[in-house]
Amino acid sequence: MSDVHASAQQGFGREAQTYAHGRPEYPDELLGWLDASLGIGSGSVAADLGAGTGKFTSLLLRSGAEVVAIEPVAAMRAQLTEHLPSVRVLNGTAQAIPLPAASLDAVLCAQAFHWFADAPALREIHRVLRPGGRLGLVWNVRDESVDWVAELTRIVAPYEGSTPRFHTGEWRRAFAGAAFAPLQLREFSYRHVGPPEQVIVARTLSISFIAALPAEQKQRVEQRLHELIATHPALRGQAEVAFPYRTEAYSTTALA
Repeated sequence: MSDVHASAQQGFGREAQTYAHGRPEYPDELLGWLDASLGIGSGSVAADLGAGTGKFTSLLLRSGAEVVAIEPVAAMRAQLTEHLPSVRVLNGTAQAIPLPAASLDAVLCAQAFHWFADAPALREIHRVLRPGGRLGLVWNVRDESVDWVAELTRIVAPYEGSTPRFHTGEWRRAFAGAAFAPLQLREFSYRHVGPPEQVIVARTLSISFIAALPAEQKQRVEQRLHELIATHPALRGQAEVAFPYRTEAYSTTALA
């Protein structure tokens, strides 16, 4: 679809399986946030917009809400359907949500809003929300206060280019003048525990602009990741590591 950024279309299309394998889940504390900040529970109808492979969809289902997943990249939808076969999955974008007006109590965007942070997307999200409906934005953010995580960022940063990213804060500009209340932030700590090949290598190779690289450059990134794992004192010889994240969860309400 034309509204899908090329890095997302190419990178996630190529590495959907790597994404499903390497990306972290989300902290259980978000269930309380879904209830308290977004009013999501049994009887609610919520959409996971930019659902990817369903990492957040699975947690959203635990709220008891009726959940519909919306994802424009076919390879990602295939992974979602494989892992969550009971979930209704639709092909759509934030600027063209294939749902009726005022049909949702909440829209969630996990690890996704920076890809489509513009006025048309917020107008479309507002359209499908019922009066007073809620919008939630969630990101797992690498904790770069840990030195090896900061080193990992130094490995991937040169390839970022103009790819939309959470850390730039550019996504916030979309809310200027939008029909939503000011964003409210909650923060949680999370650790993705597993073999370094999964939580570091596969996780990094699933980053959109890394996944979209030519094979030779991608191989160089992978080589540097293996060098980091083999030489850093906190990682060397470890069968299992804990990748630290800070989970940022933003909530807002649609205004009339």
